[in-house]
Amino acid sequence: MRLLVIGGSVFLGRAFAQEALRRGWEVTTFNRGRTQADLDGVQVVRGDRERPQDLARLAGAGPWDAIVDVCGYVPRVVGASVEALAQSASTYLFISSINARPGWPAEPVDESSPRHHSSIDAGAEDGDYGTLKAGCERAVEQGFPGRTLILEPGLVIGPHDLARRATWWLRRAAQGGRMLAPGAPDREMQLIDARDIATFGLDRIEAEDAGMYLVSGTPANATWGGFLGACVAETGGKAELEWVDEEILTEHEIGVWTELPLWAPLEGETAAIWKPSSAKAIAAGLRCRPVEESLHDTATWLFGPGGLDEAFGEVRTGREATGITPEREQALLRAADARPAGAGRTAPRTGRTDPRADSGAQAAERRQP
Repeated sequence: MRLLVIGGSVFLGRAFAQEALRRGWEVTTFNRGRTQADLDGVQVVRGDRERPQDLARLAGAGPWDAIVDVCGYVPRVVGASVEALAQSASTYLFISSINARPGWPAEPVDESSPRHHSSIDAGAEDGDYGTLKAGCERAVEQGFPGRTLILEPGLVIGPHDLARRATWWLRRAAQGGRMLAPGAPDREMQLIDARDIATFGLDRIEAEDAGMYLVSGTPANATWGGFLGACVAETGGKAELEWVDEEILTEHEIGVWTELPLWAPLEGETAAIWKPSSAKAIAAGLRCRPVEESLHDTATWLFGPGGLDEAFGEVRTGREATGITPEREQALLRAADARPAGAGRTAPRTGRTDPRADSGAQAAERRQP
């Protein structure tokens, strides 16, 4: 099989290229070469998808059996790529986002849920991230009729993750000390590893499938306590989880999803944030590794040579800083300490949280000599 990955050097694109190489496929990547090095073994075509001459040159490097597009964000730009490559491949797999569904995260969604309204000619100024992703989906569907695969991921984790969410918690846990844990430890989550998305996508290409799949992971495949417990276990057990009630977080106007990554109240606009349905994808063969395995592999990369710089270095992008400051974290812990017993905490203070509790158990066992 011959595969073109538009992108191919960062996180999910890297996962697709790596899995395709593992299968013995011939892989071409197309990117500007500004972010990270491409994997050994791929054929590299340098260029900018916003330059017609670069797209024409790329088309001349084909044909391929399939194209995987992991970095399409603007319908007009994606449409130009689709038009240039329409005769260069049998299948176009587009990585979209669950954000293309306006109902999420306030309510559960699946493939039948409405998509945002967006023109295939929309530019970067014509909508927010989710709206534009929906327009990109339509651009691909129009340009590759009957030959389109669209994957809408939920929250993606795994090695080489640059989103500063799971990696932020791992880095914070490695710093040790009293570590603020927001909300309730038994809150169910739904996460998916980038490598599992790549495996599923390439399986669907091999099956000559077409259609749309929401890929957010196995329902309730982690709890908040298990996730944070695994982060503590994977970093040597140096941090002590201190559970703080959401009432205190709200009083102090903590930024949802940003100051405490992955935390959001299960009410109002984020009531169903962990309840999208991947039932269709699971029925078609999606298999998800345990979340603690993903965190173990992520920690191995993150704390290995160059990992922290790759994940948090300024060279990556102009991404806004994510995560609460140490000063603000300690202020919240002091506010929780000042509350009467049973108020402001979702679990009693017991010092260091047992990292073997819940899904942290397997991570802790792997650290035994």
